[in-house]
Formats: sequence, structure tokens, C-alpha cells
Amino acid sequence: MRRSASLIALSALVLACAFASCNPDRHDDIVVGSKNFSEQALLGEILAQHIEARTHKPVTRRFYLAGTYLCQQALLADRIDMYVEYTGTALTAVLRDPLVGSSSAVFARVQSEYKQRFGLEVLPSLGFNNTFAIVVRGEDARSLNLKTISDAAPHTRHWRAGFGFEFMERPDGYQGLAHTYNLAFAQQPRVLDLGLLYRALLENQVDIVAGNSTDGLLAARDLVQLQDDKHYFPPYDAVPVARPEILGRYPEARAALLELAGKINDEEMRKMNYEVDGERRDAADVAREFLHAKGLD
Repeated sequence: MRRSASLIALSALVLACAFASCNPDRHDDIVVGSKNFSEQALLGEILAQHIEARTHKPVTRRFYLAGTYLCQQALLADRIDMYVEYTGTALTAVLRDPLVGSSSAVFARVQSEYKQRFGLEVLPSLGFNNTFAIVVRGEDARSLNLKTISDAAPHTRHWRAGFGFEFMERPDGYQGLAHTYNLAFAQQPRVLDLGLLYRALLENQVDIVAGNSTDGLLAARDLVQLQDDKHYFPPYDAVPVARPEILGRYPEARAALLELAGKINDEEMRKMNYEVDGERRDAADVAREFLHAKGLD
């Protein structure tokens, strides 16, 4: 095992122990968590506001937890009751299972294994797939006639790459992508905060990044998402993951999550993300307007 992977595992164990040692008994609250980027805060707000409306109980928000590993440990340690995960991430980064094909197959595998291994419930998808997006500047895509990752591969020996920390470490991330497409960059990819990826690309600090397909800034800036023509990435359907104890205690919360199934398509998620990232609107306000428009408030 690589040293970095060992450090991640050790960090997760330390975090789990810390959560367990300082975990107060909670009897009458529902805690919604999120990872540390805008889409996750939006989804957290949608879950929290809808559950508040259906249960008439206040929901505690614990947003911007530092990524998949911390969210998973917080859930297992009873520090949060639910958050939104992505099926491909659950399959590869959490379960460390091999890739399987269709969205339905990935969902079925994740739902079964989360119940068996962790005692957690995976509910139906919110409706959209947020896959990794390999992104270049529009001017480069046009001048080099780049449409796919395979088109870009011969040019990468002259390029600088910028990726998030998780993407560099995950089994469905950089190493597998580089092997699948024979990518060889001019230097080791820079590890960047997710919120800085597109700025670094637009300011010519890097030449290619791994963002997310539902990022609002993709359509608003001169950026091009390259097609994953070798189908390296699995489906990443957004699914609520919850502790069954909280859903048993509050059946209205389960009903609320099921009511959100299939309610958000890719374009709606991109639009909401742009309102937060591009227009600097508050995530709670954007979530509230979405729920109202869907008749879910």
C-alpha cells in the first residue's frame, strides 16, 4: 500500500475514534452533513429543508466536511445522520470494489454492500449523475480539435494538470485515468482545492483539470468537457445515505427522502450550482426556491 493511502486510512481511524469519544447522546435531532463543495451544500440544504417541512423538527447542518472519507466516518460514528453520496464514489472509494457497468448495477451493489458492511441505508437517486469532467480551455479545444480524452492524450506531455486531493488518491481517479488513456504530463499534477480548479485553468496556471459534470461554471466560462470515450468513469448517481435508526425514529424523514427521488436532473443541478458559484447566491435560498418550484415546500 502506498504511504499516502496508509495515511488516509490512519486519518480515517483517528477521526472515527475522535467522533466516537466525543459523541453526545442524541435523542431528538436530525443531523444532515455534506462534503466540502457547493453542490454538496446545496443538496444538504435541500434534504434539511424538506425534512424540516415534513417532520416539523429542526435539522442540524454539518456541512463542508472534508470529503468522502470524513463524511463516511461521521456517519458511522453517529455524528451525522445522512448526507448525499455518489454511487461511483461509494463503489470505488468507500467499498473499494471493482467497477461494474450500468447505473442500476452500481446502485444495487452499493445499496447491498452498504447495508451488509456498514448497516447503512442507501435510498433511490435524486435523479442526476455527477461524473468527473476532464476539462480544458475552450481555445485549446478549438485550436487542437479536442473532443475526447483520447484526442488530448498526445498533448499532455507538454501540459500541466491540476486535480483535487481525492481524485489523486482514489482508485477511480488519476492513476487509473492516466493508465487507461496513456497520459504523461510535463510534471506531477498539482493538487488544488476544488474551488480553485477552474480559476487555475482559466489563468493558465494549469492546462487540464478534473472537475464535475454538473459544475455550473462549465457552461458559463469558455471551458470544454472532454468526452470519456473509453468509458473509464463509472456512474455517479447522487443518492442519500442514512442511518436506519434515524429513519425508523422519524418515518416522515424517510418519506421526505423518497419524495426527492428523481426530482433533480443534470441541467437543474448545473443551474443551481451556477447560482451559488457564479452568481454568489446563498445555497439555502437556492434550495428553498427549488423546493418551492417542485411543490415540495
